[in-house]
Amino acid sequence: MEELSESFAPGANEDTQLRVRRAFERSFEAGQTVFEEGDQGAVLYIIQSGMVELVRSGPDGPRLVARLAPGEFFGELDVLLGRPRSVRAVAASDSRLIELNAATFEEMCVAQPEIAIRVIQRLAARVIELEQRLAALGLDDLLRPVVRVLLRRADREGKGGRLATSLRRLAGEAGLSLLEAHRALGQLLERKLVRLVDDILVIPDLEAVSACLDGAD
Repeated sequence: MEELSESFAPGANEDTQLRVRRAFERSFEAGQTVFEEGDQGAVLYIIQSGMVELVRSGPDGPRLVARLAPGEFFGELDVLLGRPRSVRAVAASDSRLIELNAATFEEMCVAQPEIAIRVIQRLAARVIELEQRLAALGLDDLLRPVVRVLLRRADREGKGGRLATSLRRLAGEAGLSLLEAHRALGQLLERKLVRLVDDILVIPDLEAVSACLDGAD
């Protein structure tokens, strides 16, 4: 696949290329944070040089999600969906990044449709990669962190409990992607270990849910 950064190479639109680079190029030293998990996702980044690591917090500590190289981009879903950052981005080495807000990115896609095509191709590749990763993971690997969140945060009622949460929050606290958390929660619902009532997770028997950890270890 052609790198997205080639859209800024001589030949396509050199005036636009120079204007974008001068206005939006950012430099980060090794170890410097690009953005924190939970920050508002107002811009996306394209890596010109260096390496960037994406890290997600979880109950067992930080987890490396991806290590990105020149030509790759990140933060695009947060910009497109207008959501907070789901990961922390850190420069793994001295890096130069192109920073684009939603309006500028949209203008570039209109002026150079090949940029939009490359973004779509890249997103499709990430979906395929995630599906392959899910297929390789055992279900217990996904259930364990979700069950720990439920046991830790549920308001206890007798032998059961209740938890008002969202899938996004549950995924974030478990250190999983939305798709991974959805799959694990679906299994708990199918086994009738939890019920969903008016956006509240109802756990009839906390001990039965806790038994999932015994089967996962």
